[in-house]
Amino acid sequence: MNILILGSGGREHALAWAILQNPKCDRLIVAPGNAGIAQLAECAALDILDGEAVVAFATDHAVDLVVVGPEAPLAAGVADICRAAGLAVFGPSAAAARLESSKVFTKAICAACDAPTAAYAHFIDAAAARAYVAAQGAPIVVKADGLAAGKGVVVAMTMAEALAAVDDIMGGALGDGGAEVVIEAFMTGEEASFFVLCDGTTILPVGTAQDHKRAFDGDTGPNTGGMGAYTPAPVMTPAVTQAAIDRIVRPVVAEMAARGTPFTGVLFVGLMIEAGAPRLVEFNVRFGDPECQGLMMRLGGQILDLLQACATGRLDTQQVHWADDHALTVVMAANGYPGAYAKGSAIRGLDTLAEDSFHMTFHAGTAQRDGRITADGGRVLGVTARGATLNEARDRAYGMVDAIDWPDGFCRRDIGWRAL
Repeated sequence: MNILILGSGGREHALAWAILQNPKCDRLIVAPGNAGIAQLAECAALDILDGEAVVAFATDHAVDLVVVGPEAPLAAGVADICRAAGLAVFGPSAAAARLESSKVFTKAICAACDAPTAAYAHFIDAAAARAYVAAQGAPIVVKADGLAAGKGVVVAMTMAEALAAVDDIMGGALGDGGAEVVIEAFMTGEEASFFVLCDGTTILPVGTAQDHKRAFDGDTGPNTGGMGAYTPAPVMTPAVTQAAIDRIVRPVVAEMAARGTPFTGVLFVGLMIEAGAPRLVEFNVRFGDPECQGLMMRLGGQILDLLQACATGRLDTQQVHWADDHALTVVMAANGYPGAYAKGSAIRGLDTLAEDSFHMTFHAGTAQRDGRITADGGRVLGVTARGATLNEARDRAYGMVDAIDWPDGFCRRDIGWRAL
């Protein structure tokens, strides 16, 4: 098979690494890729938001399966254009991708099928949003309605934080994604991520994880795209998992199908769990980053069979075979992230690290210049290890981190603390 992955982050590096473990993969192309991906697959300069360009490239290179990694091309309808051209594609339609690209849409779906989630209000006017916050008080959650690269949610513990969040989001800090806001009641409990494949009809759970959104140790500092993750999530017991399927996933998938927009792809279900009862925090319509890194380490080459079956409506023929172990990812980010940060600093020591089924350094924001790997983004590396226990996975991951020479980067030193 010839496979094309769209994307350039740690998620796409992890997908590429896992797909290559499957002997069915004859040729793998990643567009546009990054410096780490280029070490194991072909990289192609391609505008992944241009569906027609993707179709032309896939046709020219006899691609058998297109895997759309990030949310932006899904929201732009790239999967629709590929399907219309007769290509097998993993990823939902633009209409179904609204489960991520519009918080208001998701709330409406949940209301229609009675899926448990936080009470909310929706605003297109900043003054009205500020008045609502003042009336409700804190803690409270302010969310950009649209896509915001993982930075559109503020869990405000004080009134000042909440009002500032409204001003920042609706004041243009997030572009069009912040033109409208959803303000939610604060939910207590423990957060977890649940990943489910769906081909429009069949639902197949493929893993659980917990990530760390805050920039600094102790879950302090600003929200980020994710500073680390581990899998599986201990809070996702069999009973909690089944409740999430029965009360949230199946009703939402059925509602989407009833509306004529069946969901195909991976549904990332963000949950808040309290007293064994899961409630929906948010949906994403792609694998999480950095959650994907640990999931792919534990799934390995079977992921290609799962993605292909999902894309071709044969998910009912598949089963997931898990490694009975744990994986943990530590994100190394550029100093200053998630605020302003510099690009171009050299990262040394990567060539000394093991790269095997128990140790991988996935590149998220890197480039190669003059023979050196340099930082080219905010979140730069996802240092990932597997172990028989979470402690073992953590120790291996931080051992790899300590071997990397990058004075211009930082990481949290407490990834996995909630489970440990």
